[in-house]
Parts: sequence; C-alpha cells; structure tokens
Amino acid sequence: MTTLFLDRRDALIDSEARTLLVRTPDGDLTRLPLAHVERVVLRAPARLTTAAIAAIAEADAGLLVLSGRRSEPVATILGRPHADAAIRLGQMRLALDPVSRLAVARVIVRRKLLAQARTLSAALARRPDRRLPLSRGLAALRDTLATLRLRPPPDAATLSGLEGAAAAAHFAALAALFPPSLAFSGRNRRPPRDPVNAVLSLAYTLAHAEAVREAQLAGLDPAIGFLHALAPGRASLACDLVEPMRGPIDHFVWRLFAEETLRKPHFTRDGEAVLLGKAGRLAFYTAWEAAAAPLRRALRRGLRPLVAACRQAAADLPWEKGDAAEPAS
Repeated sequence: MTTLFLDRRDALIDSEARTLLVRTPDGDLTRLPLAHVERVVLRAPARLTTAAIAAIAEADAGLLVLSGRRSEPVATILGRPHADAAIRLGQMRLALDPVSRLAVARVIVRRKLLAQARTLSAALARRPDRRLPLSRGLAALRDTLATLRLRPPPDAATLSGLEGAAAAAHFAALAALFPPSLAFSGRNRRPPRDPVNAVLSLAYTLAHAEAVREAQLAGLDPAIGFLHALAPGRASLACDLVEPMRGPIDHFVWRLFAEETLRKPHFTRDGEAVLLGKAGRLAFYTAWEAAAAPLRRALRRGLRPLVAACRQAAADLPWEKGDAAEPAS
C-alpha cells in the first residue's frame, strides 16, 4: 500500500472504475488506480469531484487536503471506522481518571524522549565534530528519562514542564547539525521562519494525519488525548501519538538537507514565512514515502497496548455483559 500525492495546480480530479482521473488545464490525462492506495494527499488549487471523493472513501483510503502556500490541513477522509464502540468508552474512562491519564501521558513522554535520544546518538556517530552540543542534548534527555523512572511526575503540569525542557534541549542540539545559512536555531511555526522549520511543519502535519487515521481505524477517538488536553478543533490523541514520532522525523529532515535532497533554492519567502516550492515538495514527498513506512508500523504497534487498556477499562460496563436493550421496532 502506498500514498498518492497530487500536487497539480488547477487540475480536475475525477473517478471512473476505481481509478482516479487527473486532468490538467492543458488537457493531459493521468489514470491512477486506487487498488493499492492507502492514502491520498491533495495539495494545490484543484477541483475534486464527488465521484472522486466517493471512490477514495469506497477504497477505504484516507484523504488529506492541504491548502494554501503554507500547506495547512483543511479536510480529511479517515477510512472505515472501527466497529467496536467499547474501545472508545474505555478510552473515555481512562481519560477521565487522573491517575490513568497521567500514567498514559508518562508513557508517551518516555517514548518521545527515547526516540529523540536515538536521533541525537545517531547524529553524534555521523557528526563527531558536533560532539559538544549533541552530548549536551543527550545528557539532558537522559537526565529527564532518569527523572521519569526514579521520580515519576506527580501531576500533568510537572510532566509537561519536564517534556518542554527536554524538547528545548533536543532542538538546541539538533540546530548544531544544520549550516548557518539555513538560519535554524530551534522550533518555530505559524509561520515557519526558516527552511528547516518549513519542512518540519510539513512532516509533522503528515504524521498527524496518519495518527488521526490510525487512531480511528483502531477504534479510538482521535480527539480524546492523555498528554494533550481536550481542546476545540484539536485531535488531542493524534497529537499524543505524534510525539514519539518526532525524533525519527527530525532525523529524516536533517538527512534531507545533509544529503542535499533539499537545498536553499527550493524555498521562497512570503513575509515572515518560508515556503517550500513545488520542486522541493516533489523531492520531499518522494523521500517521505520511503521514510514514513517504518513510522507507520511503529505507530500501529504503539497503539496496541492503548487499545488493550481501553478494552480492559470497558470490560465491566453493563452492556459488555449482554444487558443490551431490545432494538426498536
């Protein structure tokens, strides 16, 4: 299964016989079978017919629509939802219980820090000339991991403080890997103000869409998180699930620049915002599809213990014991 990236300005996207038809303004027609497509990412001013939307949904593929020059997500199709509502009921129970919620949040933060430590360790092996900043970042991450193990944070605020400090240390170390010409000194967004942050934002956006879809397919509610609190319009659980993916994504973005898959000419500036141009997006999408496969597998593996915990939390609900009402006639 693969991802289909559509980035053709003013294209008309229609469907016929489980195949997407992409027609450009100059009349060129491309046929893209949906049989082996797991997700479709649409970015560009384009027209998407209801037949194309229906075909994507019927193929049980996800759809992510990115709009504008900054590739903001505006619409999604997630695929067929899981049929067992008890999983969501158990998720709600865990999220409403402060002890359970904090326990899940600690697991998420621990996985994130371990992934970031692996990223900095791999970078140190490749870049011994950056030993000092990388070693400092690694030491900060390991100290925080030791604190989580030996003195577990007693509340969400303390946990968030530890996670935030570790993230700052990670990005300070990561910044040492990029040349000064890229002006990357740490994480910034809305808008991203340098090429590295522009690519990080796009990669995190795609990872978030993956997390939303996988959460729903697993039977979870993407909006009910543990580390991230409920917020209108936010898929808080998906935000949780992205956290352990950030380290590998940061490594991926670093290698894009280190190997010159992406270069400064691929970017333009729009006021404060730095934007990735079409040639750069094409290079990014090609590289992302290869890098995303292990991330998706890790995401699915990481969901299994949470789904099992949610099932267990719902196990003593009355309707789990067969006390269902008769259907209405």
